[in-house]
Amino acid sequence: MRPRKIILRSLLLILVVIIVGGVWYAWRAFPLISGFGAKNVCSAVFLQHRDPKAVIEEELSMFPLSLGSFTVNEEDSSVTGSVWGFARRKAIYRHGLGSTIVNDVPEDVLRKQRFVLPTPVTSNRDSIPWPSGDMLSDTFPSSIDKQGIDRILGEALNDTFDGKPVHTRALVVLYDGQLISEKYAPGYDKNTVMLGWSVSKSLIGALIGILVKEGKLDINMPAPVPEWKGTNKESITVRHLLQQTTGLDFAEVYSSPSEVTRMLFNKGDMAAYTAKRPLKHDPGTMFNYTSGNSNILSRIIRHTVGEREYASYPYTALFRRIGMNTALLEPDASGTYIGSSYSYASARDFARFGLLYYNEGKWNGEQVLPEKWVKESIEPVDAAPRKNYGYQFWLNGKSKTDSTQRWLPDVPADMFFADGFGGQDIYIIPSKKLVVVRLGLRVIDENGLLRAIIEKVRD
Repeated sequence: MRPRKIILRSLLLILVVIIVGGVWYAWRAFPLISGFGAKNVCSAVFLQHRDPKAVIEEELSMFPLSLGSFTVNEEDSSVTGSVWGFARRKAIYRHGLGSTIVNDVPEDVLRKQRFVLPTPVTSNRDSIPWPSGDMLSDTFPSSIDKQGIDRILGEALNDTFDGKPVHTRALVVLYDGQLISEKYAPGYDKNTVMLGWSVSKSLIGALIGILVKEGKLDINMPAPVPEWKGTNKESITVRHLLQQTTGLDFAEVYSSPSEVTRMLFNKGDMAAYTAKRPLKHDPGTMFNYTSGNSNILSRIIRHTVGEREYASYPYTALFRRIGMNTALLEPDASGTYIGSSYSYASARDFARFGLLYYNEGKWNGEQVLPEKWVKESIEPVDAAPRKNYGYQFWLNGKSKTDSTQRWLPDVPADMFFADGFGGQDIYIIPSKKLVVVRLGLRVIDENGLLRAIIEKVRD
């Protein structure tokens, strides 16, 4: 065979491989790009009342999300996404429920779903003292440098990380329960609801705790998951779900198509999808952080309280009791709240949630969570190699002497936090009497920010 023919055939083979690889990638990735973009634009426009062009420019301009095109329909409160006209996905907005991707359920059926939600709170919170309301004290403890903290937060709004803007949108600092300082990016304020991403997991963990306090759930018993009865998964407990040690084969990878991206953007019943995943490890033996576990917990809440109460339960059992009046959970197409990822609240309301855990589950003298729930929630999971996870909360590490063993070396070992994608965080530092909330688009230098704030607190 002549060298020229060999070269041509080799080039043809390479071209075929490239085409097949491209088709394979498109088949897997394009629906996820369309679904992710449609869902996030829909919530941003109709729930947060943001400009769609700004949302697309700020949040969907990086490859491969930049491949998508998104159309907002004001008439039916929806957003449709596609990639070069292919892999169309639609998200619809429903008042009181936020946005939901139309997956596995026809749109007309989805729009006819009915949820019994509590009556919205309409009282003027500015006339109610913090933390139940938004009226703030104008006197501050002598043990904190308020002006210094104000300056740190102001500078943090313009921070970069790895040379790129991080777009911090909100910062709130509480000291011993008092709101000391807060800063917001232009276009955001104390009333703006913002996406918590995986902060949602910590909210779900609290709701599980409330069910335990009500005597409706035992976390040491096999999890009430219908798909697991009579299978090798029936020994998985609620505790395993809380601690991310179920052993399910589930990859939490966002850089390429995986179980988590298929679940969030291509499945109508996220808990059912996760429950059907095969067992990869014996329950309790391997730590594997997954959003799927949290969505199973969310469906357990639904089955435990019943269909009639479920939609209102997070609000009546938790949010309204601690003044989180802006909080909202979004459901998937099956009607189960997406407990892994889609919670919205103002920065102040996320701070209220942190304050509940700072106060060991008490609010205005009422024990909202079980008496020992917070303590149990921050006990490290044995199966986690770095001992940095509890019940749907991340831990800084238990070494009081070796800072290299901590997540954030310059922050006390007792710090624990709710952590979401892109640097959505609620940090609770009991030894420093601090609760710090940061919300934004990209991760920040967490260690540097918290170190600077701590330096302004005099023990």
